[in-house]
Amino acid sequence: MIAPGPVAWCPARIFSSISDQRPAPRVRSHTYRARATTSDRMLRRGFTTVRDVGGADHGMARALAEGLLPGPRLVHGGKALSQTGGHGDLRPLSDNSTSCCGHEPGFARIADGVDAVRAAARDEFRKGAQHLKMLLSGGVASPHDEVSAVQYSDEEVRAAVTEAAHHNRYVTVHAYHPRGINRALRAGVRCVEHGNLLDDETIELLLANDAFLVPTLITYEKLAEAGRQHGLGETSYRKIGDVREAGLGALEKAHKAGVNLVYGSDLLGPMHRHQLDEFTLRAQVQPHADLIRSATTTAARLLRKEGQIGTLAVGAHADLLVVDGDPLADISVLTRPQECLRHVIKGGTPI
Repeated sequence: MIAPGPVAWCPARIFSSISDQRPAPRVRSHTYRARATTSDRMLRRGFTTVRDVGGADHGMARALAEGLLPGPRLVHGGKALSQTGGHGDLRPLSDNSTSCCGHEPGFARIADGVDAVRAAARDEFRKGAQHLKMLLSGGVASPHDEVSAVQYSDEEVRAAVTEAAHHNRYVTVHAYHPRGINRALRAGVRCVEHGNLLDDETIELLLANDAFLVPTLITYEKLAEAGRQHGLGETSYRKIGDVREAGLGALEKAHKAGVNLVYGSDLLGPMHRHQLDEFTLRAQVQPHADLIRSATTTAARLLRKEGQIGTLAVGAHADLLVVDGDPLADISVLTRPQECLRHVIKGGTPI
């Protein structure tokens, strides 16, 4: 069977360990090689386009576009925005230093206050970001905040949304709890990452705004199985249950309501290899056709690349997969590339 090349959401962060998201000092040649390996493996799993919301930059996107790096087409968002003490503030509690000019070596940058948020957004768009991510709640991997914690004020979120609109871009947010999700949607954000603890009002707002939801269920399964082995701290490990148990139910509720759902994962470090297993989890509550749309046509709409990717239409980029089997009948055809994936074609070129 011939299918359009799927689109994935994933972080391009390359961490020394899951427990320490601050990159260890590396020479550029090492970082280049690590990214080349990660991106090449993604492409060979069948992902021909990747939407990054975790620190990839124009240089990486350009290297992929020019064929200097093997891998998918990259649509990057630059650094995410975090408030001081937020999900992206990776300083240990013992660190009394002040973030200089908002720049950090990790996947996010610190920006506090409307003016700082506006300046940071403009700077990320100046550097080629195709979207902007804000961190509006605590997270599992960040040990010093609670999943339900609210981060950023309404005014700060609206400032980012306004700047994104001025640049013909959009804002997506990291948020689990409706306390963060719903206020973000009311402020005009276009996409929500995770959303495990959404409520009925969240569904109403997603539908009313024609917004998008990107669940990342496989992340919590793999962190629960092997997080400690890969260095996840005990505080973070205890938070997995807060979001893992609710994730599948949230996906089912959103699917039944007709929310725009996009395929994604948030796998860190050595867990990237489980990227395709998100299909298996979602298939428990989504028909295979809808699940495939989430990785093709719906993802293309989120990226505003309808007719270019996620389709076999004339004039598109000619991203194709040739698979041995029918994923509409058996979704595992997509999760077993070594057995079922015969050819990956990106931009008309066989890989």
